[in-house]
Amino acid sequence: MPSTRSLGDLVFARTEVTLALVIAVFVVIFSLASPVFFTLPNAFDLIESYAVTTVLAAGVFVVLVSRGIDISFAATTAATQYLAAFLAAQLGYPAIVALGAAALLGVALGCVNAVLTYFLRVESIIVTIATASIYFALLIVITDGSEIYNLPAWWTDRIVFLRYQLAPRESIRLTLPIVVMAVVVLATHLMMSRTRLGRQIYALGGNPEAAGRVGINILRVQLFVYGYLGFLSAVAGFLQAHRVGQAVPTAMAGTELTVLAVALLGGASLAGGIGTMAGVILGVLLLAILQNGLNLLGVSPFFFQVVIGMAILASMSFTAYAAHRRQRAAA
Repeated sequence: MPSTRSLGDLVFARTEVTLALVIAVFVVIFSLASPVFFTLPNAFDLIESYAVTTVLAAGVFVVLVSRGIDISFAATTAATQYLAAFLAAQLGYPAIVALGAAALLGVALGCVNAVLTYFLRVESIIVTIATASIYFALLIVITDGSEIYNLPAWWTDRIVFLRYQLAPRESIRLTLPIVVMAVVVLATHLMMSRTRLGRQIYALGGNPEAAGRVGINILRVQLFVYGYLGFLSAVAGFLQAHRVGQAVPTAMAGTELTVLAVALLGGASLAGGIGTMAGVILGVLLLAILQNGLNLLGVSPFFFQVVIGMAILASMSFTAYAAHRRQRAAA
């Protein structure tokens, strides 16, 4: 009889293979429906437009693996973005100070979630619903809802690492959001798959009681995972303002379900202990392809929210079914 771990690996493989097949089907469908869809410029534009979502999904993935859930990341992203913009645009501080302060704020807000979850013994989703409301409300009160448009050039100037001309009016560009996204994805993958800390996060998510018995410091791991999401929220806030050229207190409001759907589609579970970064990337690709394809076909953007809801239900159903199969096989 195969072990639970090997069965888990098979679940990961099935999830990723299934996602890859579904992505291939939709690529064919949308390519036949629109000649613009299957082109390199469109692909690179699509990747850049989902860079912020991917960065946030990497942090949410780590929290989900630890058997937590944090939906306050949108409020943290907005708060860190506004702090950096205020320091840089209004007070004239250099990039290292503004971005460093934003990163510290993100980590601190994430750690608040970890501390409250650990000491209050309350489900993390309840804690982060409360903190999300508090963070957003305080940000609006402190800033009076005002926007910051005069961001410095080092923040708003387009940075292109590589440009390749395909035709007189077509080119592909390797931009800053794509590069930062790639670094975050690689770093998260290596941390979760190659380090002792990553193994501890999986162990905590798989069985918190057993993790505590073998000497894993649960509070320290939770501080890291929520702090890591807070840090990536600050990174996402910087990238989002870089793309739009302004800082808005409610910039990321309403993105929670999209990011959560990406992580769940990739095989992460609300029950914790499973998931891979490769699966998260495939989840991003699937939602990006669906949104872009539907837009090219002229489908109402509101219908995409239906797609997100269906994706969350489908991924949770699949994860629950896989867990049930593992339990039966282990019995």
